[in-house]
Amino acid sequence: MQTQTEIILAGFGGQGVLFAGMVLAYAGMDNGHNVSWLPSYGPEMRGGTANVTVIISDEEIGALVVKNPQVAVIFNNPSMEKFEPLVKPGGLLVYNSSLIDRSPQRTDITYLPIPANDIAQELGDVKMANMVAVGATVAATSILPLTKISQALKDHLPASKQSLLKGNNLALQRGAALAKAMAMA
Repeated sequence: MQTQTEIILAGFGGQGVLFAGMVLAYAGMDNGHNVSWLPSYGPEMRGGTANVTVIISDEEIGALVVKNPQVAVIFNNPSMEKFEPLVKPGGLLVYNSSLIDRSPQRTDITYLPIPANDIAQELGDVKMANMVAVGATVAATSILPLTKISQALKDHLPASKQSLLKGNNLALQRGAALAKAMAMA
């Protein structure tokens, strides 16, 4: 049986959406899976729209374009409007409840509200909100173990950013812990 997970991460440029997708893709690749990473962003980058499609599969990936992902990780209201309707029935939508102020609209998918910005701010840098969301997503889906995401972060974070590794790992752990606590509630 083929196992393939299709994920869309979306938000504003500057929120680390593309990097979050890259970490997921590297973790999958480093652990023997076939992966794709397909970014899309507006010409203005920071402040414009940005999204990335990541596919992690045990088999060859037939198509890179995903119309109805199993998982969406959403960082802002415009992305919620655009991608919530596209999540496959039975899928998961993880959203940054620090910035998204509207209620979920569908009843056929699971929602995971994560106050990613608030948690990242508590940890000392709002830029870590992307890793809070990734930690929550990984814990909620079991796509890959959190340790594999952490290792990919360590292995692929540019040398100039290695000082951010500890904080990003804390962000991953906090997001994962919150997702697990919400699953038990």
